[in-house]
Amino acid sequence: MRQIEPASAQEGYSDLSMRTLSTPSPALICPPNLPGFQNGRGSSTSSSSITGETVAMVHSPPPTRLTHPLIRLASRPQKEQASIERLPDHAMVQVFSFLPTNQLCRCARVCRRWYNLAWDPRLWRTIRLTGETINVDRALKVLTRRLCQDTPNVCLMLETVSVSGCRRLTDRGLYTIAQCCPELRRLEVSGCYNISNEAVFDVVSLCPNLEHLDVSGCSKVTCISLTREASIKLSPLHGKQISIRYLDMTDCFVLEDEGLHTIAAHCTQLTHLYLRRCVRLTDEGLRYLMIYCTSIKELSVSDCRFVSDFGLREIAKLESRLRYLSIAHCGRVTDVGIRYVAKYCGKLRYLNARGCEGITDHGLEYLAKNCAKLKSLDIGKCPLVSDTGLECLALNCFNLKRLSLKSCESITGQGLQIVAANCFDLQMLNVQDCEVSVEALRFVKRHCKRCVIEHTNPAFF
Repeated sequence: MRQIEPASAQEGYSDLSMRTLSTPSPALICPPNLPGFQNGRGSSTSSSSITGETVAMVHSPPPTRLTHPLIRLASRPQKEQASIERLPDHAMVQVFSFLPTNQLCRCARVCRRWYNLAWDPRLWRTIRLTGETINVDRALKVLTRRLCQDTPNVCLMLETVSVSGCRRLTDRGLYTIAQCCPELRRLEVSGCYNISNEAVFDVVSLCPNLEHLDVSGCSKVTCISLTREASIKLSPLHGKQISIRYLDMTDCFVLEDEGLHTIAAHCTQLTHLYLRRCVRLTDEGLRYLMIYCTSIKELSVSDCRFVSDFGLREIAKLESRLRYLSIAHCGRVTDVGIRYVAKYCGKLRYLNARGCEGITDHGLEYLAKNCAKLKSLDIGKCPLVSDTGLECLALNCFNLKRLSLKSCESITGQGLQIVAANCFDLQMLNVQDCEVSVEALRFVKRHCKRCVIEHTNPAFF
């Protein structure tokens, strides 16, 4: 005679089942050879078929056990129970915190307990997706929909989205982030060349707390600005300003002076700006930048071939705030520009002037005497720098830790010995393609115990 469970128990079980099954679990990486997928179909509640590409699938949480009365499962002895199952919930959450987003979604499909732990809000402050084949637009849509369950249409816990290298990302995916994640603070879309200005405008307009933006390699991005609607609506709130402090626009080839002018006018709080290989920029763009962005600590204009001494004169207006400067391969820079920077930027710690062939010993001497706290210097491929400049550098910059002299034709072992005798904290020395003797390299090794020497002398090892 079949026993009838109490109504309260039945109702409780029903409520729990309905409440849990209404919460989908997206598995971001579902290749067709996964167990459970046969002939292009699986046990998913999604109607999408697997066609070889990576997609975001929606799955119900796995059941705890089979409940059919005719099936009896042999329970595993307690001593044979998997050790990971003995961990308390807080320890499991800590383990899950080290997993990337796609693996975390897979863990949510193991069992009901893992499902509940995998969707702990503390694990979803960051979404990190990688891969050229992933349908990242759909993945972002599914994930944000799940994270918005408790707060409809808005995800309050998500602060970081990193989808660098996901080449299938389009404006649609960024629009999803802009609409659902108002608390976003960090966005990395490096190498996603399909996104445009309009999508970036939506993100910076609807995510007022955004501080870190990496759009390097996004060749269609030519500007950073608020949308017109946001400018009209939010101007009384923050004066049309964007709170971005870190901006990387490396390899944004189409960026021009006018676009940099707009960026500077809207992003006045910038402290880190990287414009590597933005080949259309000139000294005029740097003049605009210095008018609005007076708090910049790190700046890179390497491989911007139109930047000259006049541009460095503008950069020197940052004065003691500037700590990092890269002007590598700016062929129009000479000792004159170096003197401007050295005179006003006395707290400079890092300078990359590789390939600036107009720099001589005079510029290096002025730099050494005015920037005594310099820790890293790259003057590789500067053929006019000789042992005289190195001697002045060694006698003034005692805190030097990294020095690159690659392909400096006028450098000899004598200059290296002077550096080694005065800069005891030297940790990296690059003398590749330099005519230096084995004895000089051994002298450096004896005096700078922790120094790693990069060289092309086969007799020294």
